[in-house]
Amino acid sequence: MRLVGIGSVAAVAVGLAACAVLPTGRTIGATATAELHNAEGRTVGSALLTQLNAGVRVVVEVRGLPPGAKAVHLHEVGRCEGPAFSSAGNHFNPEGRQHGLLNPRGPHAGDLPNLTIEADSSGRLETTTDRITLGAGSTSLFDGDGSALVVHGSPDDFMTDPTGNSGARIACGVIVKQEPQ
Repeated sequence: MRLVGIGSVAAVAVGLAACAVLPTGRTIGATATAELHNAEGRTVGSALLTQLNAGVRVVVEVRGLPPGAKAVHLHEVGRCEGPAFSSAGNHFNPEGRQHGLLNPRGPHAGDLPNLTIEADSSGRLETTTDRITLGAGSTSLFDGDGSALVVHGSPDDFMTDPTGNSGARIACGVIVKQEPQ
């Protein structure tokens, strides 16, 4: 019987890992967070974005917002100056598409499903999108001026360009890449 040195075992393990296919939904890389603030500057929630092999998982949790369906979008600039949050720019749209998950010429990369705020003023949205990345490339949220996550005062109709009739911006958070620990 021949003994294999530790270096050879490590090389085989690395080779096998490189050939392995990750199952859908498994974390493969970067994470990012956003602390959401309302127009008065109060913290009203947070978002966690996780790079998966199938796209980016986005989890938004809020409290202290008015009940009802609210649009949630990723915006093109990582700036959240209240009270109107217009500093976040337009929806993140690197491919120049029209707005809306139901629009045949859409959607924007930053279009997400609506968030439902319950009677107790809390809400949670969990979704995965393959239209963005936390890595490098044209659909990266970490371009030269960053990105923001914005909650709007009305629901998105998923059709009307450019904003889905989603109303005023009521909460905003700059998306910040988290360094591996």
